[in-house]
Amino acid sequence: MADLDRIVITGVGLTAPNGNTLQAFRKSLLTGISGVSVIETRFMGKVLAGVCDFDEVKYQGRKERRRGTRAGSISIYCAREAFGDAGIDLDVVDRSRIGTYVGITEHGTVETENEIDVIRQYDYDTKYWSHHHNPRTVANNPAGEVTVSLGLSGPHYTIGAACAAGNAGLIQGVQMLRLDEVDVALAGGVSEAIHSFGIFASFASQNALAWDDDPARACRPFDVGRKGIVVAEGGCLYVLERLKDAKRRGAKIVAEVIGYAMNSDANDPVLPDSGRIAECMAAACKKAAIEPNEVNIVSTHATATELGDPQEATALRQVFSDCHNVYVNNTKSFIGHAMGAAGALELAGNLGSFDDGVVHPTLNVDEVDPDCAVRNLVVGQPREVGDLRVILNSSFGMLGINSAVVVRRFDG
Repeated sequence: MADLDRIVITGVGLTAPNGNTLQAFRKSLLTGISGVSVIETRFMGKVLAGVCDFDEVKYQGRKERRRGTRAGSISIYCAREAFGDAGIDLDVVDRSRIGTYVGITEHGTVETENEIDVIRQYDYDTKYWSHHHNPRTVANNPAGEVTVSLGLSGPHYTIGAACAAGNAGLIQGVQMLRLDEVDVALAGGVSEAIHSFGIFASFASQNALAWDDDPARACRPFDVGRKGIVVAEGGCLYVLERLKDAKRRGAKIVAEVIGYAMNSDANDPVLPDSGRIAECMAAACKKAAIEPNEVNIVSTHATATELGDPQEATALRQVFSDCHNVYVNNTKSFIGHAMGAAGALELAGNLGSFDDGVVHPTLNVDEVDPDCAVRNLVVGQPREVGDLRVILNSSFGMLGINSAVVVRRFDG
């Protein structure tokens, strides 16, 4: 493939419940540090959540933050960190050639709940409804807040792709670079989900909301005693460039995006379809021009639900059944389910493997459910492997949207 079509990651900016930089996040994943804690939410009291503690006013004024949204603030933080990591000085580049593509699960729920709570205190008098509500709740908000804050005049939009959104944002960035619509793509996903009582209430009504007296033990993917989802917030945005452009400016190259795929289950609105998930992963490998046995790490989506995890395990066995050197892990066991940010954060958590040769573990697996058994599931402690070159990151979500992204260590 010509350098014009090869797309590389040159910067990563993130905030996760257990780290506000790629390095801190990776260290937490290798040392078993959870980001799950107890919070209070409207109408439900105490719930478990993955909560980020980044500095909201590091890159925003307080007035700008009050006018915007938590998702926008997460996005701005991640964007600034990503450009800093990439060594891109926004004062000397053509900002009209930078595209911003932010994946989200949903947007506007938090802001609407907040406004209803305000007017509830005034007998539902709508004169107390904020005039900031419309720009806060438009679907392009998180990406738009980034462009306003950073002065980026290239294209921007959010990609609504349920819990596949982090991968979808990344895929969109790759495609726009290959189409020569932009020279730099800022792409990934964000979530402010923990600030909505509705998402907790909905999962609780499905008997799919996890609880444990020890918050760090609550999220238990693939375990026979798994208890459901831990909702999390967070964000991860990548700076993507064409290889020729990255080389020209002497950029540090984190990894190369070599393949991706998305498809739809086209059947149940909630239950994943193992066959379609398998097809998506196989299609991503085909686009990457690799065989499944050339993948070294599969970063799984598993959310610790009773019905979802076995479906994913079945898909993994279907694609990788004959692959003895493919290692499987899960990041949600550390931080919970960061919804629109999940795929982007989970990929980021594994990128360090290219340098240290270690596969981070899956926490809280005391006994693997036989229906979830997969070869080389790394549990408990990191696995030192050595030469790791290819990661497949799988994410899927409600209404049957599936995604897979394949990245390769850049060796020139």
